[in-house]
Amino acid sequence: MDAVVNATAGLIPSSDSDDTKDTSNSVVTFLASLVINIAVALVIFVTFCILRPRLRRVYAPRTYAVIKDKRPEPVSRGLFSWIPAVLRVPDTDIIQQSGLDTYMFLRSIRTMFIMFAVISIASAASILPVNVKGTMKLTGLNSLSMGNVDPRSNWLWVHIGFFAAIVWWSLWNIVGELRIYTHLRMWWLTHPNTVSKAGASTVLVSNVPKSLANDESRLRDLFSMFPGGIRQVFVNRMCKKLTRNVHTRDKLVKRLEKELTKYAIKCKKLWCKSQDTNSPYRPPARPTTRNSWNIFAKVDLFEHLAAEIAKCNRFIAKSANNMDSMERQSSALVMFNQQVGAHMAAQTVLDYRPFSMGQVTAGVNPDDIIWSNLEISPWSRRIRGYVTFAITVGLTLLWTIIAAALSSLVQVKSLANFEAFKWLRGNSVVLGIFSGVVPSLVLALLMSVLPYILRLLLYIEGTTTRSQIKLRMLHRLFFFQTWNVYLVTIFSSSIFQIAVKSVSEPGKIVELIQTQVPQSATNILTYVLLLAFIGAAKEIVQGVPLALRYLVPKLFAKTPRMMLKAEQPQDFKWEAAIPTHSLIFLMGFSYSFIAPIVNWFVMVYFGLFYLIYRYQFLYVYNDSTWATGGLSFPKSIKQILVGIYISEVYLLLMMVAKVHAGVNAIMRIVVAAGLIAVTVGAHLYINEVYMPAINHLPVKRAADVERTPALAREFPDVLDRSGDIEKMLPESQRCAYATFSSLVPAFVIKLVLRITGSAKPNTVDNGWDNAEDAMPGFAHDDQLFGQRQTRLSMADWQPLATSSNAYLARQFASPELRARAVSNLWVPLGDVLFEDLRREIEYHGQGTIMFITQGTDITKAFKVHADTDFELDRAESSNRAELYKRMHNNET
Repeated sequence: MDAVVNATAGLIPSSDSDDTKDTSNSVVTFLASLVINIAVALVIFVTFCILRPRLRRVYAPRTYAVIKDKRPEPVSRGLFSWIPAVLRVPDTDIIQQSGLDTYMFLRSIRTMFIMFAVISIASAASILPVNVKGTMKLTGLNSLSMGNVDPRSNWLWVHIGFFAAIVWWSLWNIVGELRIYTHLRMWWLTHPNTVSKAGASTVLVSNVPKSLANDESRLRDLFSMFPGGIRQVFVNRMCKKLTRNVHTRDKLVKRLEKELTKYAIKCKKLWCKSQDTNSPYRPPARPTTRNSWNIFAKVDLFEHLAAEIAKCNRFIAKSANNMDSMERQSSALVMFNQQVGAHMAAQTVLDYRPFSMGQVTAGVNPDDIIWSNLEISPWSRRIRGYVTFAITVGLTLLWTIIAAALSSLVQVKSLANFEAFKWLRGNSVVLGIFSGVVPSLVLALLMSVLPYILRLLLYIEGTTTRSQIKLRMLHRLFFFQTWNVYLVTIFSSSIFQIAVKSVSEPGKIVELIQTQVPQSATNILTYVLLLAFIGAAKEIVQGVPLALRYLVPKLFAKTPRMMLKAEQPQDFKWEAAIPTHSLIFLMGFSYSFIAPIVNWFVMVYFGLFYLIYRYQFLYVYNDSTWATGGLSFPKSIKQILVGIYISEVYLLLMMVAKVHAGVNAIMRIVVAAGLIAVTVGAHLYINEVYMPAINHLPVKRAADVERTPALAREFPDVLDRSGDIEKMLPESQRCAYATFSSLVPAFVIKLVLRITGSAKPNTVDNGWDNAEDAMPGFAHDDQLFGQRQTRLSMADWQPLATSSNAYLARQFASPELRARAVSNLWVPLGDVLFEDLRREIEYHGQGTIMFITQGTDITKAFKVHADTDFELDRAESSNRAELYKRMHNNET
């Protein structure tokens, strides 16, 4: 145990027996860390500003790779022109282009930035002068902390009053933000763009009893009890052989495309050579492969692959005609005629038997479902949940040892013991660089691996949708980071020093808490600095995507399809970003009254990330499959509340450590305990008032929209003045209240609006006010397929009112059942040179293989080129329709 304690204590520079030396070195460590982080961040930032207008594929893919309604306005080529451009974009435009999830995430970052801006100014004007004039004679950065104030001094009341004020203001902000979010979510749920989608009125029901799964009429009768009744029931079916055939077919298609592309390049080279030398063209030898039933015989590779693809396609077609013979699973998708019926079903106890239909998810997207987890029994899912939670806790504790071992290797004091690093001894500059940068960098790199492990555990647990995995990861990762990054890695230097020294002198534990705990501020500063400058610069420069966008096509993307896939805008790592920002809030808030210098750097952190995220979500990230209506925001609020609780306990312990100071000290303890009670009350109020209305559509909102349909299109009145559309405030005022009413009282906003004459309203036209124009009808399915960049299933985009039951049944089936018995080969074989080759492969494909040669060609340098604007999905849909027409004519 002592080895673990000593190793962990060495993660971040901490106080040792030479307290005076460490205290003086804290300034050197901090300044070295500050200079290095700012210098590196500036280099990366300038690099981004130079590369941005030149590398649109990396820094602005949303300007061409998404549907037109979602594209932002292009930014001029100036180095810093992007900054005012992204700040001018109205919030409502962000909702329209990127969704409510993105807007609420940006809003949370902005709120924390404003909170710490106010806290920084207030602390500089109140507690910082008190700390500087303290009589404890601390030096270095510690002279700016609460530890420099005599514990018997009445000046500590300034710290108590300051902290009480920021706690009250923070809770007021949280309540205001939740009030605004509740209205925005109801608006999003009932907006025509949401309601018109088939998925909005559909629920996924797990653990359906066999008696109901095998009798759809009984299942219909059960769910017909809800308002509006049901339109359709889809009982999921399982066919492992079909799944294997689809996967095999897809692998064969990829291989055939790759081999044909390679062969086409060889042919083009020989043809050009023959043209230059005026010699007859002779096509190169075609590749061969071993026969599957005779390994000694070789067959033509193209013919072999085409025949195998045809065999798989015939089985897929046969399975599609015999779907009723497939085994029914214990899960179903139920589509209601009214959205409110789906949300009521998701909140209702459907069966009295244990676990029977106990898991109901509303607003599902078929592409978001993890189909392989639907068949897990409820008992197995429970046991898996307990096991994965135990593994998570064990992993959290084990990570402490792993992080300690790795970080201790890069500690200056450890390195200086080796002969090769003796030159480090006594070098204060190098000591400061290593102590301030390297340990924090190692910790950050180690933490980047964790999300992948937690995601795998939640998948094994049996989570039914990918969105749920991301949402559940938010709390697990935050718990992990709070323990390993804050309490163990950073905060442990004080705890362990107190524990070790109090063993020999138990009477000094109170004094040790007063002196040792504030000294951890340097550790927090170095970590926040790393993420604020280098972390923010790393986010905006997109180093890994930058490399992948240009290396993957050259090294790995050998076919047009692979090249097009490499051009897709990347997804945002919600499950990793949100807990990290909550952790920084915890670090800043817990030290806001102890070391006020921390507040300024936390403010810089949130300010930089807010600016960068606005650009990234408008021009880079495309998370169309992540559409939960902002459900990550309440989880972020809960994490902020945890940060406030820990900070209050922190204050209480500090006051208890100063209890020997007399009656004033006891009164300060009472006030600190009272703050915890106030926060508990606010937390209970939030849980009672706002949380029940967040996950599902309130019946009153559904009734209001049914009575006044125009209400669903209007931006909401977050002040709850009236549900009558005729009595609503002007839209300019509604937008202003939605933006600022959580930060300042409503009468201040009203006064400013009156003085300024009510600025022009931020409207959400061009796609939000006309759902019928935004959502193509059933007769335009090819257009839906053509919107490949949205990466949403057709079922999610297809309007419910114009979809046939047969069409919906296919789109809400598993990917294997949705598979078409047609294979499209997208290859650069459009030249007349390859006409015979195409005809031959189509012949061996037995009518199940078709070619797409548009949008790709071979360049003069004999490289494959793929047109990024080519709508491949639309071409594939057109090919399928032509093939089905051909088959129908043959049958006739």
